[in-house]
This record gives sequence, structure tokens and C-alpha cells, in this order.
Amino acid sequence: MSVLRSDEYNQLATLIAATRETSGELFGKALVAWLRQHVSFDHCVIFGYRGASRPPLLFETFSPAESHVFVALYQEGPYLLDPFHHAAVERKEGFWRMRELAPDRFYASEYYRSYYSQTKLAEEVGFFVPLPGKDALVVSLMRLHASGPFGTADARLLRDMAPAVIGFIRLRWPALPADEPAETKQDEAIAPVNEFERAHIWKSLSLTPREKHVVDLVLQGHSTESIARAMRIVPGTVKVHRRNIYRKLKIKSQAGLFARFVEIMDARIR
Repeated sequence: MSVLRSDEYNQLATLIAATRETSGELFGKALVAWLRQHVSFDHCVIFGYRGASRPPLLFETFSPAESHVFVALYQEGPYLLDPFHHAAVERKEGFWRMRELAPDRFYASEYYRSYYSQTKLAEEVGFFVPLPGKDALVVSLMRLHASGPFGTADARLLRDMAPAVIGFIRLRWPALPADEPAETKQDEAIAPVNEFERAHIWKSLSLTPREKHVVDLVLQGHSTESIARAMRIVPGTVKVHRRNIYRKLKIKSQAGLFARFVEIMDARIR
């Protein structure tokens, strides 16, 4: 027991020292090593979030092939439909499981079928860290299907560790890096004053503001009832909006709506 305790103290000392390093890679590796002494997981990724802008990658443990799905494809647009992104820009703090944040129809959504299922994750959990201004940072821990989801005891332990993890993150990243791509800054320039409002993404479509809001919620994985609660309207009105949206866009299903979303994201990054 004394050897194990000594190892843990050494890992903690390494992590504290790494908060002063200029390299996010060194800090990320120290954080992963410390967390793995307590809970097993397959991958860790750290993203920064600033409204609807493309999220900068701060650390990852993926292979190049895995990084293509978890990072490159994610940054092309799917992040906008990610429950973790929404929770981050809404400035949630602490430890959260995906199942606690995901909309009621998330696991049946076209986003889940077309993108998220490619990750082959059994579960994703995260430490959410609001930063000064409108920025936020998320440390995601992931377990693949072969490993199974996090157990109740693991989740409880990670939740207890959240204040320490958040403290270390804020020491290492008191703010998001300033040297972001020019396209990100352009996105911010055209974004509306309320950074939580993503309806501007659909500005190229001939939809009303309410219809754009419905599109956003549908693609996130909200059911008709959930959309009605979020917009404070009756479910029947949501159904009318959806019919009008499908008619205007000349589509017949959520798959068609997601395909249009992909087209818009492709146009943005060209």
C-alpha cells in the first residue's frame, strides 16, 4: 500500500509541475496518468469552446486514424450537435456523463447514427471548466464498447475529483489560446450577440427564426415533446413547424435534414 501511495504522490507532483509547462502535451499526459491511477479509460481529449466557433484541440490520446474521427471530422461541424459543446457554451461546471446531458432522442438521432456511432464509444464523460469571458474547456474521458461504460463507483469517484481537475485545468489554461485560425475569428464576427444561439448557421435557408430554432433542436436529438418544452409551445405547433421546414427544404426525413446540415458545414470550411 505504501508503494502505491508513493506512486500516487509522485504522479500528483508531476501533474502540479506540468501546470507550469508551456506544452499542453506534457500537462495532458500528466493529467491522464494521474486520473488512470483512480479510474480506467481508453481515451482522453481536451477541447476549448467559444460559442459556435470551431473548437481548438488542446490535447488528445488518439492514433492518427482515431483522430480523424474524434477530432478532424468533429471540428468540421458535428461539434455543433454535440451535447458536450452545448453544455460547455451554457457554462456548466463539474463532472457530467453524456447520458445526463444528451437530449431524449439523442441515441436515435441522425447525428448519432451518422457521426457519433463511428466513435464506437460505450460512454463518454467530461470535466467542464468555464473560463473567463465566454470561453470554456472540456476534458473528455472515453471508454470503448470493448471496455464497457463507467461504473457507478467510477463515476462517483470522478465527480469527487472534479474540483481538483478543474483547479489544475485553470492553472494550465487560465484562458483559451489566442492564436486560433482566421476562419474561427470570422465565425465569431458573424455570430449573433447571444453565443448560445446557433440559428445563424441556417441563415442560408429560407426559414423563419422559429423554424431555424426547431431545426437546431431536431438535429441535436430532441423529441417533439422536448422541443415544445424548450420553446414553450405545444407539440402540435412543433409538428407544424417540422412539416413547413421539410416542405421548404424539399426533404422528407431527419436524414435529409442532417444531409443539408452536412452540406452547409462543407460550404463553411471550403
